[in-house]
Amino acid sequence: MTALGAVFRPQLPPERLRDIARLADASALDELWLWEDCFREGGISTAAAALAWTERVKVGVGLLPVPLRNVAITAMEVASLHRMFPGRAVVGIGHGVQDWMGQVGARVESPVTLLREHLVALRALLRGERVSTEGRYVRLDDVGLDWPPATPVPVLAGATGPRTLRLTGEAADGTILTASTTADGVRRARQLIDEGREAALRSGAHLTESHRVVVYLLTATGPDAARRLRAELGDEGLQDVPDLGVAGDAGAVAKAVQRLAEAGADAVILQPTRDEPDPEGFVRFAAEEVRPLVP
Repeated sequence: MTALGAVFRPQLPPERLRDIARLADASALDELWLWEDCFREGGISTAAAALAWTERVKVGVGLLPVPLRNVAITAMEVASLHRMFPGRAVVGIGHGVQDWMGQVGARVESPVTLLREHLVALRALLRGERVSTEGRYVRLDDVGLDWPPATPVPVLAGATGPRTLRLTGEAADGTILTASTTADGVRRARQLIDEGREAALRSGAHLTESHRVVVYLLTATGPDAARRLRAELGDEGLQDVPDLGVAGDAGAVAKAVQRLAEAGADAVILQPTRDEPDPEGFVRFAAEEVRPLVP
C-alpha cells in the first residue's frame, strides 16, 4: 500500500502544530511531515511534540541539515525519539540549503562528503556500535550511545542530484525527494538509488532489505487551487516543468499520487502551497477524500 501523508509547513507558527497533529492522528492519514527550514522551526523539537500529542500517526522530519549538527547529537536525539515513540518517528538528513548554511557559517566545501560521513556514522551509532572515525568532517573517538534504539531504525536522506541519489542508495535506508520531482524523476531516482545499492552490496556495506522512497507532491484544492499552484511553481522557477504538482479535487490528486507510486514512490506526502488558506481543512481533505482513493 502507498503511504499517504501531509506536510505541516513551517510558514505556520509552531503553536498551530498541536491541533493539526491531533487532527492527522484522528483521521486516516498515515504520516505527518515536518521541515527544519531555516530559520523557522526545529525538526526534533516539533517532532517530539507532535509525537507526544498523538498516538498513531507517523511523524516524519524531512530533513535535518547535517552541517548544523554534530552526528553524535543527531544520534542521541533520533534514538530518544525512537525509544519514547517506537516505530512512529521517521527522520531524514540532508545537505541543507547552501545559502542558509552560508548564513550561519556552516557551509562546507564538499556537501556530499559530509553527508556520506554523517550517514555512515549515524547509522552505526543507531545500531548500538561504538564508533571511532577520522573523516574530513566527522570525527569521533570511541563514541557509543548509552540508550540506542531497541529495534533497527531506518535513516533517510534527502537528495536531488545524481551523486547524492547514488549516495542515498549506498549509505541510507531511504530517500526523500522534493516536490520538484515528476513521475519520470522518481523513475530516474530509483535507477540511481539502485546503482548506489549495488555498489554498496559489492563493498559489503550494511544495507536494509528495502529502500523506502518518499516524495512530496505540491497540492492545491479549492476554488482558487490552479492559481495558487501556478503561483508557487512560478516562485520556484518551475512553471515550465510539465506534470509537476496537482490542483483539483480528490480524484485528480489521487491520480497524481498513483502516478508517483507507479513510478516507484513508497510514500507520497501532499505538500500544501505556502498560502494554503485552511491547513486543517487540507489535512481533512487528504485523509477523508484522497486516502480512500489511493490503493
